[in-house]
Amino acid sequence: MAKAPGRAASAVRLFDAHCHLQDPRISAVAPSLIRAATDSGVARFAVNGTSEKDWHLVKQMGQEHPAVVPCFGLHPWWVPERSPDWMDSLRQFLSETPEAAVGESVMQIGLDKGSHGKTIDFGEQVEVFQRQLELAKELEKPVSVHCVRAFGDLLEILKRTGPFPSGVLLHSYLGSAEMVLGLANLGCYFSLSGFLTGMKSTKAKKMLKAIPLDRILLETDAPDALPKLDNVSLVTVPVDTSDADTEKCDIDSTSPAISSSNESLNHPSNIHIVLSYVASLLEMPEAELAELSYKNASKLFSYPGSKVHL
Repeated sequence: MAKAPGRAASAVRLFDAHCHLQDPRISAVAPSLIRAATDSGVARFAVNGTSEKDWHLVKQMGQEHPAVVPCFGLHPWWVPERSPDWMDSLRQFLSETPEAAVGESVMQIGLDKGSHGKTIDFGEQVEVFQRQLELAKELEKPVSVHCVRAFGDLLEILKRTGPFPSGVLLHSYLGSAEMVLGLANLGCYFSLSGFLTGMKSTKAKKMLKAIPLDRILLETDAPDALPKLDNVSLVTVPVDTSDADTEKCDIDSTSPAISSSNESLNHPSNIHIVLSYVASLLEMPEAELAELSYKNASKLFSYPGSKVHL
């Protein structure tokens, strides 16, 4: 079904609509990951900050790599750790980086009733989420939203606080097909990642068929969301979790299917695997889906071009 990414895949251009290349597990090798993915045809990377602790890293990455679209926000997992002046800090990063999107974590923004094993007050999450939505509307920035087990709450909040001048990206969308229309009518885009491979294929196909073609995006969510498919050669980033200083791991990130006895992380080149899988479910040529998703992402992120108001 899916093919291994490589230089032959550079005939298409792709926009990774959501990833975390500043993640401490891979930040030390991020430049080589970007080079390898760029060589395979990935033209843009929306790199999402998750908290005040990494916003400066995302900003720096955007300055050093023209292909990186820096995004800033407070992810729901890090809501309890925010400082009293986090909104002022966020506003400052956005004003100093005019091309930036408001990130999923903030805002990523997001809502998460799973909370990654943490106990995070959902009411507090909603408060932070709404404040970031309001900031996005004020600054006319798109928002990239992390949502886990809270799509009903999300839909109600978006209905109550919309419309949104520059669009809403639902990253790693795994919601139901039935919710797609209501979310699309509010200006939402739907980004698909390797997590989709964990959904039952019949359910995934039904959901994908419900998404308007002008609202489909592709992403890796690297270093997470490693696709789980049989008979597919992935590009992975091994991390020796027994080594406390994982940021200094020495790897050849351009070599496909690197194995590790500990942890293997997702490489941004694997967006080709996502492309192939989604195209197969949609029964669409990969090149057509690649170009369609690239144009959709460029429109949403206004990269390049003027903003499109929804």
